[in-house]
Amino acid sequence: MPDPIAQPENIHGTGILIGERGVLITGASGAGKTTLALTLLDHCRARGLFSRLIGDDRLLAAARAGRLVCRVPATIAGLAEVPGFMPRPLPFEPACVVDLHIRLLPAGEVARFQEDASDEIAGCVVPRIDLAERNAATALPAVMARLSIAPFL
Repeated sequence: MPDPIAQPENIHGTGILIGERGVLITGASGAGKTTLALTLLDHCRARGLFSRLIGDDRLLAAARAGRLVCRVPATIAGLAEVPGFMPRPLPFEPACVVDLHIRLLPAGEVARFQEDASDEIAGCVVPRIDLAERNAATALPAVMARLSIAPFL
């Protein structure tokens, strides 16, 4: 039986696609969501992996066939906010199925070794990792390891 069509949830987050894996990045304003997304996109492209922005800052989240799907609102499609500049255009995909939720938190709130965790978003359970906000350099290897992407195969 198909999922009932519900109004999508408007969430504050950034979505990217790495290969076939969708990644949702959430955190407070200024936590580094866009910086982390751009760092991940650049890292993956440099290694020949397909990667695209879904949406920056706002996403429409809904359950489809038991999976979380995030779409970019049409008004911001293909735009990423770069601090100090107006939003800039980037190649994008309109939607993705989310396989991982990255939650950016103040460094003191992040456990050094994390247990498996998940969140319910728009009625779907999504695996989650917590990473220190405003620290893309340390977040990058954690995300690559979690997704089993080079160099973590």
